[in-house]
Amino acid sequence: MHITQLNRECLLHLFSFLDKNSRKSLAKTCHKLLEVFQDPLLWSLLNFHSPAELKKDNFLLGPALKYLSICWYSERVKVCNIEDWMKNSFQKDFCNRHENTVNDFLLEVCNRCPNLLSLTLSGCGHVTDDCILLLLKNCPNLKTLKLENCVRITDQTLEAVTLYGGSLETLHVDFCRNITQTGLERIREKCPSVMLRAERSANMIPDNKPEKKLMLEKASRKLVQL
Repeated sequence: MHITQLNRECLLHLFSFLDKNSRKSLAKTCHKLLEVFQDPLLWSLLNFHSPAELKKDNFLLGPALKYLSICWYSERVKVCNIEDWMKNSFQKDFCNRHENTVNDFLLEVCNRCPNLLSLTLSGCGHVTDDCILLLLKNCPNLKTLKLENCVRITDQTLEAVTLYGGSLETLHVDFCRNITQTGLERIREKCPSVMLRAERSANMIPDNKPEKKLMLEKASRKLVQL
């Protein structure tokens, strides 16, 4: 039996075992397999391992998407995690190439994937509070939000959870250095049913603007002199 003789349900099942590139390659072989590739039911789960993957045309975004993961573990993540005011010209140039990539992608998710249930972001150093706020507003069924090493995330995201995260059951904000203990306590007070985890976040040194950092250094020198 030729693969194209299988019914739609069987083809969808076979496609589900393939990665995004393999699905795209197989879809190019005939019209019937292209239709299977374009079936929204095939795209209920998406995993990405770098911002560059978000710009490819080997996947579809649609209302069937329920589980989304963007986890970047490359050494290049360290560059994105440097405070903006501390980056040299080379580091700034590197970040400028993909600074808006994840945010722009998540905005597309907001517009096209209202049934999203779970979002995991790791190493996405340029994701902003505003972007997460919009996602919480537009994906009211979101049950799991896991943020790891997302350095621009602040207590504003936690506040957005208290306002728009009515369906949220699990919230992780691990290694997000601009999250504070005050913000975490507010979540525990306002959303007691949410399973909250914040490994290292409130214990890390938050970003300081140059003027604030200078004031801290001067204060430290005075204490040493005393």
